[in-house]
Amino acid sequence: MAPPPLLLLPLPIRHLPSARPVYRSVPRPCLPLSFPKRRCLPASLRVQCLADAETGPGGGAPPPAPRWHAALAAAAGMYPAYVTAGAAVAVARPEAFRWFVDMAPGSYTAALGFIMLAMGLTLQLRDFAALLRERPLAMLFGCAMQYTIMPALGTIISRALGLSPSFSAGLVLLGCCPGGTASNVVTLVAKGDVPLSIVMTVCSTLAAVFLTPLLTKILAGAYIPVDAVKLSLSTLQVRFLTPLVHNAVLFLVSFSLGSLTLSPFQVVVAPILLGSSVQTAFPSVVRYVTPFAPLMAVLASSLLACSVFSENFVRLRSTIADASSVNGSFFSGDIGVVMLSVFLLHFAGFFVGYAAAAVGGFKEKQRRAISIEVGMQNSSLGVVLATAHFSSPLVALPPAVSAVIMNIMGSTLGLVWQYIIPGSENETSDKRNA
Repeated sequence: MAPPPLLLLPLPIRHLPSARPVYRSVPRPCLPLSFPKRRCLPASLRVQCLADAETGPGGGAPPPAPRWHAALAAAAGMYPAYVTAGAAVAVARPEAFRWFVDMAPGSYTAALGFIMLAMGLTLQLRDFAALLRERPLAMLFGCAMQYTIMPALGTIISRALGLSPSFSAGLVLLGCCPGGTASNVVTLVAKGDVPLSIVMTVCSTLAAVFLTPLLTKILAGAYIPVDAVKLSLSTLQVRFLTPLVHNAVLFLVSFSLGSLTLSPFQVVVAPILLGSSVQTAFPSVVRYVTPFAPLMAVLASSLLACSVFSENFVRLRSTIADASSVNGSFFSGDIGVVMLSVFLLHFAGFFVGYAAAAVGGFKEKQRRAISIEVGMQNSSLGVVLATAHFSSPLVALPPAVSAVIMNIMGSTLGLVWQYIIPGSENETSDKRNA
């Protein structure tokens, strides 16, 4: 018998209570609204923001520079080749530079003014203001190293090599000379702190009126008699010296005692201020001229250095021949020892200057500027003072040889540093690419 079918009866549906929480409005406390004062970003952050803004809306890397910019930079890096070729021409045919030497002192002054103007186009006035505001210790440190490291090295090397009294006095005199304009050009090529290099050159040049005669009297006076008063007067009263002295020192010291600060201002400071002002006032125009500035400065500096060397080579030709006639070779005998001593002096100056700046805690750009400024001397001033105030012509031989060796060594160092990005720039580029 089949089971009876099941009856499905409708059951009453009960609504469950809602699980939603009940929110009660709680009155919010009324707090006084206080707006903070407007604060400005630090200068470093503002510069970083502006640099990031120039990279584009996407924050990517800036557009690559044209190829001709790299070609001009490579041509400026050939500074050692220009100086070497010019020195070879000055030795083989000194009359090749006679056209430039005959127009002196106007040609020397114009060349130095052009170099400073070209360098000023790559700088801005705020760069010098930042130097005076943020790095005053670097200027004092560089000038102090200039007149302590090189004179001491000149004395040590002359005694170590056993140089004759005349050669020792010439090497010490070279070490006591101030920095030259070529150091500014090399610092520009080496991507160093160019404003610091320029300020150190001006300061050491002004201090040379007192420190160069004093240090020469103390250190070189042990070898031959030195009249410090006459050396100081020769540095000041250029008009009363021979035409050679007037031509060689015109771009470094004043025309007379009453215009001591006028000549450095006219030749160094004024062109730099003019170039910086033009760069600030017409940035769009200067943007197309700036890539040519390092090459123009290098070519003008090479012409100036080789012209001064050719002039000194003609005057000291008999002295160089006598010094090299001992063994019948140009690089043997006394001339070879003098060249070795000059090489060691500048090499040690570059190395010790960089090491001292590193120990002092300065950044990479400042280290390069201080190293180049310490290692490169104003050899033309050394030749002038040695010729005018020492009876032996051999005293002028170390500064005369230094005119070529120093420029070749300094420009080679600048070429090496040109392809090594300073640490601060490298970190900045990494942050932008990140």
